[in-house]
Amino acid sequence: MPKIKSCRGASKRFKRNAAGNYKRGQSHLRHILTKKSSKRKRQLGDMLEVDANDVRMVRRMLPYS
Repeated sequence: MPKIKSCRGASKRFKRNAAGNYKRGQSHLRHILTKKSSKRKRQLGDMLEVDANDVRMVRRMLPYS
């Protein structure tokens, strides 16, 4: 049985943590930053956990993570 390829885009976007969950970055931090408050931009820099509804899809895209 050949190895399964990982989705390269997903491997750059999601990381698995020690608990077995996946973390992800947030959007809206690339441009049009002048109208966003410092607090909002700071909070957007934090990583979040992938929602439980999407974990199955992420796990399928990253079979060896």
